[in-house]
Amino acid sequence: MDIIKIEPRALDGMPSLSNLVEDFLADQDLSSSSRSTYARSLKQFISWLYETGRADRLDLQREDILEYKDYLTSQKKSSYTVTLYLVSVRKLYQWLESKRIYPDITRGIRGAKRPKGFRKDCLTAEQLRAALAAIKRRSLEGLRDYAIFNLMARTGLRDIEVSRAQVKDIRQEAGQAVLWIQGKGRDAKDDFVLLTKETLKPIKAYLKARGAVQEEDPLFCSHSDRNAGQALTTRSISRLVKLALRRVGLDNRRLTAHSLRHTAITLSIKGGASLQQAQAMARHTDPKTTLVYFHNIDRIQAGAEKYINF
Repeated sequence: MDIIKIEPRALDGMPSLSNLVEDFLADQDLSSSSRSTYARSLKQFISWLYETGRADRLDLQREDILEYKDYLTSQKKSSYTVTLYLVSVRKLYQWLESKRIYPDITRGIRGAKRPKGFRKDCLTAEQLRAALAAIKRRSLEGLRDYAIFNLMARTGLRDIEVSRAQVKDIRQEAGQAVLWIQGKGRDAKDDFVLLTKETLKPIKAYLKARGAVQEEDPLFCSHSDRNAGQALTTRSISRLVKLALRRVGLDNRRLTAHSLRHTAITLSIKGGASLQQAQAMARHTDPKTTLVYFHNIDRIQAGAEKYINF
């Protein structure tokens, strides 16, 4: 598409950029979570404009956006966060151009280069068994924490997907127990993971200990006095996973709840899962994402370093 020729003076008398951000968000067909993400990202951009004296300028150029990118990088934000913030700014300026308010000065500006490999480490099967064994199941919270850790390690679920799960989401499909999930960036529960007997048994034990539950109840809930019955937050889920890992001496920044997802995918491949099977479990839109796991495993198993002798 040709760049729309819009002179800076076309902004005279227009609402402030902050107000335009509100109009942009209102005009987007987004889920509530995505809308919140864009709002937070653009709030960061607006704050930077004020801090650098650019908020009232009507002549922002591509160089200003590149400087903003440099600023984000200098704040030691992850490549994922930098890219997310820049995507939000790009979407804003694409919208401004479509409304003939201001040209898209972000065209051609890329996100941050992501490092090779994963941001989180995987666990071994032995480490998983040790962490699970360290979770005491003598209390309702212990039964819950064990069921969650076990579920994430055997299915690759994200913490947000566990948090959103309800009792009614456990169903039978073709004679197999499954858990229907609302994936990241999705508006509905339109995918599922298989619940093997090793996965389902701890969940049933926890639900039995909870007593009477309704189908609409959270699958995993808080049992504290203040939030009793409410769905566990992603922060609570991450915390309980970290605590289980710390109990067996695995206190590492690169070992988190998301490590259980990497571990599940890696162990499934090592166990013989095909690319299509691993991709379906991980719910990767692009098979290239799943292929990274295969390449990493092949690289380790066939490493040339093993042939060096001296």
